[in-house]
Amino acid sequence: MTGKTKLLAITMLLGLTAAQAETINPLPQIQAYEVPEAWRQPVKPLRIADNTWQIGTAELTSLLLKTTDGAILIDGGMPQAAEHLLANMKKLGVAPADLKLILHSHAHGDHTGPLASIKRTTGAQLVSNAESAVLMARGGADDIHFGDGILYPPVQADRLVQDGEKIQLGELKLKAHFIPGHTPGSLAWTWRDGRDGKTVDIAYVDSLTAPGYRLLDNPRYPKIVEDYRETFETVRALPCDLLLTPHPGASGWVYKGTAVQEEQVDCHAYVNSAEKKFEQQLAEP
Repeated sequence: MTGKTKLLAITMLLGLTAAQAETINPLPQIQAYEVPEAWRQPVKPLRIADNTWQIGTAELTSLLLKTTDGAILIDGGMPQAAEHLLANMKKLGVAPADLKLILHSHAHGDHTGPLASIKRTTGAQLVSNAESAVLMARGGADDIHFGDGILYPPVQADRLVQDGEKIQLGELKLKAHFIPGHTPGSLAWTWRDGRDGKTVDIAYVDSLTAPGYRLLDNPRYPKIVEDYRETFETVRALPCDLLLTPHPGASGWVYKGTAVQEEQVDCHAYVNSAEKKFEQQLAEP
């Protein structure tokens, strides 16, 4: 069939004139989810505390917690980070079989992207909550705010936790805190570790931003404003000697040759900044 014959067939099928058929535009190209280079820039393992390491990229946090009974990974970054994470684990003496648990902050592809691959390679159990588990099982599809714009390999959770539930591996105990807002399943994790000869309470707190979100009369998330405000109070009350965040800059961290918190941001300062921006966004026409 020639090109003109095809055009005639389309014209007849759609009931269009030849002139109208000539102006039919092609469907848009599918756009890949692209992120800044620093989100994809590998870094060597960087020590945060005695048993807490950053093993991700320059501007995406992936934490490895080492215990006497194995290791825990919290967040993974982008889907293409899997091999980098495994290589950094090896540098720290953690073999694939030594990784026992995988945790996360929220179920967007820039934080949970490689978890399916990591889980398949290591056999570690993925710990989540109900809201996040549903989104991860869909590989990020039908996201409340982004639709199908942030897709990644689907992954099934092995254990669902409740708000306030504790996870233990070896001598390490982590507590789950539900902080819905950025996503309905957003999480914070708190634990204790040694740093500079002292015991510190570490809080790994999810993003508190609402990037382009519909805040008023959102049919997919009717209680989004209430959730954000409750989350702000929850985060303020966390044990928080040392704050870490999925995007390190939000808590003043710089990951380069070492992990340095150049700006001393604690949970109160983190919330105050986020709350101010949230209320300004809410007031916008």
